[in-house]
Amino acid sequence: MDKIITLEEVKNNKNIQVLIDTANSVLEAMGYTEHGLRHVGYVSKVSSDILKTLNYDERTVELAAIAGWVHDVGNAINRNFHGLNGASMLYPILNDIGFPIEETAIILAAVGNHEADTGIPVSPISAALIIADKSDAHRTRVRRKNFNPNDIHDKVNYSIKENKVSVNADERIIEYRLRMDASSSVMEFMEIFMPRMVMCQKAAELLKCRFDIVINDSLINNHT
Repeated sequence: MDKIITLEEVKNNKNIQVLIDTANSVLEAMGYTEHGLRHVGYVSKVSSDILKTLNYDERTVELAAIAGWVHDVGNAINRNFHGLNGASMLYPILNDIGFPIEETAIILAAVGNHEADTGIPVSPISAALIIADKSDAHRTRVRRKNFNPNDIHDKVNYSIKENKVSVNADERIIEYRLRMDASSSVMEFMEIFMPRMVMCQKAAELLKCRFDIVINDSLINNHT
């Protein structure tokens, strides 16, 4: 019988730890927001919470948490195609840890398809990962020492004081709720997040849910 690999074992793997730290450093040098332990921790938790609330089985929930933890290691090479690079990099690592090939394949497909430019939701784990990753917009992601008020990504993220993904399993609604202050605007948010929000809507559809975006208590993607 194949060994059951846990999220904690993945977190404690030295190779994965180094890749996450390096990816965050590379993106800092490129001027991107935080992509370190805070981000992967958020994505891991939200990915698993979505599927748990939608009553997926315990192992699927844990695999979503694992995919969330490792999803950004490809940034250790470059931001471009980091999902595809990350999936390729993870195969030998996950194999060495002891994952059965069936679970490795699921994780690789989710990681390789989480970029808006190159991916689509391909499984429940993939869909949950997409929603969790794209919903992580918040002022704590802004690197304070490098904050640039003229950079729209810094400006939008810093304006977001609260964000939350919640799931209503009975009504099949996944709600993404934000509270922004006046230092940015919904228009600026959508300028950079529109492709990501469209991807989230497709991910929610795969989960047989509706995706609601609520900013400052207003639903901005009305459904017909």
